[in-house]
Amino acid sequence: MIKLHDKYFKKFITEAQIQEAVARMANEIANDLKDEQPIFIGILNGVFMFFSDFMKAYPFPCEMSFIKLSSYHGTASTGDIKELIGLSQDIEGRTVVVLEDIIDTGNTLEELHKIFKAKKVKQFKIGTLFFKPEAYTKQHKIDYIGMEIPNKFIVGYGLDYDELGRNLPEVYQLHTHNMINLILFGKPGAGKGTQADFIKEQYNLVHISTGDVFRYNIKNGTELGLLAKSYMDKGDLVPDEVTINMLQAEVEKNPEANGFIFDGFPRTTAQSEALDAFLETKGWTISATIALEAHDETLIERLIERGKSSGRTDDQDVEKIRNRFEEYNQKTAPLIDYYKKQNKFYSVNGIGSIEEITTRISKVIDAL
Repeated sequence: MIKLHDKYFKKFITEAQIQEAVARMANEIANDLKDEQPIFIGILNGVFMFFSDFMKAYPFPCEMSFIKLSSYHGTASTGDIKELIGLSQDIEGRTVVVLEDIIDTGNTLEELHKIFKAKKVKQFKIGTLFFKPEAYTKQHKIDYIGMEIPNKFIVGYGLDYDELGRNLPEVYQLHTHNMINLILFGKPGAGKGTQADFIKEQYNLVHISTGDVFRYNIKNGTELGLLAKSYMDKGDLVPDEVTINMLQAEVEKNPEANGFIFDGFPRTTAQSEALDAFLETKGWTISATIALEAHDETLIERLIERGKSSGRTDDQDVEKIRNRFEEYNQKTAPLIDYYKKQNKFYSVNGIGSIEEITTRISKVIDAL
């Protein structure tokens, strides 16, 4: 993911895929025009990278030139085509191949046909590296196409967003997907884990539990796991930087995710700020923090009952349970204020059947 001006773009077409399309076009045109000495004309500004790579791949004698047309402002086509720089040589009776970086609506293509018809060329052909068939509205034939792409705004490999991005060797697509990134709060026994399992399936999200991430990294002896264990063995708290790096690694494992459920993190305002900063680098943000609320006495009953089957000693001692509740209250209060200021805090009644609670949470998510 990259940021240009105020927008985010995600990688769409690799450099290798581009070069394969360029080579294929060069071979196709060479086979058609091997008995000619064509003039290749590039449309500036966007075509410069494609034009250069194409010329290196074209195997026969040819001439080259450039004209400059203007048809874009921002991310939308204005439809206003103007010839800014004309041809310097006489092309009457010559075979002309115009190379475009991209054709979408075809407004530029229509203008080119007018220009070259007036110049009485022998034959006039159009080649474009990228073609958007969904957007194309004209009847003119496009003779050579490198690859067809969806009708979405792209940058890179000569294409720009308000003059930025032309120098990128790969192509990026405008990022418009609205991710759902959730933080689940709740006292012990509130049912965070159970609800996370249902919500992740319902919305196709990735559930990241801090406890699970720590156990995985320590068990598998990863660099971060060994670093965390070195602090834990000394009885010290694992620094926030180590924890956020672990979470970042988990996020990076799921580049196509629709979103994430963060469970057990953040626990402090500093961690919340670190998480926000990391998500910002991806062009993402926390969508909502959802707290499952229930009376302490109800949760105590749940935990005592759970302790009978789980064998967890901390679920069988009422005093220990109350201490855990108090620790949660002290740590969570600043976080609640932090997310309330962002209008991202939602309190959900955590009493009822699993299905009832899931429905309440879903209403919050669906309204985002």
